[in-house]
Amino acid sequence: MSNQPYEGYDPYQQPPAQPQWGYEEQQYATQQWQGQTWETQTHAPVQAAQPPAAETAYLPQSAYPPAQQQPPVQQQPGHVQQPQQPVHTPPPAAGAGPGESGSGYGPATLAGNARVTDAQRARLEGRSPVIEPGMQPALLTGLLGLLLAVAAPVSPYVLAVPLVVLQAVTAAGWFRLNGMWPARQGIALAFLGALAADAAVLVAGRDQAPAAILGPLGIWVLLSLVLQLRSHADPDTRMYGLMATVAASALAIIATGFLGADPDAASVGAAAVAVAVVARALPLPTAASVAVSVLAATGAGIAVGGMTGVGTKGALIGAGAAVCALAGHRAASYDYPSRFVHFTAGVALPLAAAAPAVWILGR
Repeated sequence: MSNQPYEGYDPYQQPPAQPQWGYEEQQYATQQWQGQTWETQTHAPVQAAQPPAAETAYLPQSAYPPAQQQPPVQQQPGHVQQPQQPVHTPPPAAGAGPGESGSGYGPATLAGNARVTDAQRARLEGRSPVIEPGMQPALLTGLLGLLLAVAAPVSPYVLAVPLVVLQAVTAAGWFRLNGMWPARQGIALAFLGALAADAAVLVAGRDQAPAAILGPLGIWVLLSLVLQLRSHADPDTRMYGLMATVAASALAIIATGFLGADPDAASVGAAAVAVAVVARALPLPTAASVAVSVLAATGAGIAVGGMTGVGTKGALIGAGAAVCALAGHRAASYDYPSRFVHFTAGVALPLAAAAPAVWILGR
C-alpha cells in the first residue's frame, strides 16, 4: 500500500463554490420565494403544472400532439424559461342576448339601426310630441313685452334697446329649435339683418317702414343663399341650413314692425302679447287655455288702448296680436325642445310673430 492519505469524506473540507447566477436567474428565484406580488392580485397565480380543463376550454386547438403542447424551443445556457399563463376570452356580460356582446349595441342588421327621436317615440306610443315652455319663459315674455310697451311711446331709440334683445334671442332660438347649434354664422347673419332693418327704419322714418323692412329682408335672403353655396356640406344639409337661415333672418327682421308701427299701437300689441302668453301658461286644458288667452289679450288691448288714446280699436289689435303670439308659442313647443329652446324661442317667438299684426292693425 502506498503512503498517500485517504481521499474519502473529510468533514472539515470546504464545500465547492456555488455557481454565480446571472441577473435573470436571481430575479426568477426571488419571484419564486416572495409569494404573491402585485401582478397576482388581478391575474391567476402561475402554475407550473398544466392548467385545469376549465381554463383550457378557451385555448385554441394546438397543432402539436398532446404530449408536446408547445413547440420545442432551444434554450440558451443560463436562461430559465418562465411558465406562460393561458389566455382567457372574457365571457359575455350578464343579460346580453345571443347577438349582443355586452357593449350596449344591438345585433348587427342589414338595414341598420337608425336612432329614434323623442318625437317619433312619442308618436309611436300615442303621446303628443309637444311640450309647452311653461310659466318661467312666459314670465320672461311678459317682462320683455312690458318693456316694449313702456318704451314705445317714449322714443324710437329707447324702443330699439329691448327690440335688439328680442331680435338676438329670436335668431339664436330659431336655430336651436331646428337642432342646429352653435350655427354661429347663421345666427350672426340673421342678427345683422335685424340690425340693418332697425337702422333703415330709424333713418327713413315710420312712414317708409315697409320699404325699410322689406329691403333688408330681400338682401338677406340673397346673402343666406351665398353663405350656403360656399358650404362644403352635402346638398340636403345645405338646403336645411338655407331654410333655417332664411327663416331666422325673416323672423328677426319682421320684429322691426314694433319700431315701424304707431307708438300707441306698439304699446297695445306688446302688452296684449305679454298678457296672452302668461294666460296660456296657466294649468288649464288646451282649448280653455287658448280661449282665456285671447280674451285676456283683448281685455288688455282695451285697457291699454284707453290709456294711450287708441280707444276701442285696442281690442282688435290685442286679439290679432294674441293669435299671432299663440302661433309662435306653439312653434316653440314642438318636437320635445330643450330648456334652452324654451328660454330663447319660447320667449321671443310670440313677440316676433305678433309684430306684423301690430303694424298692420295699428294703421
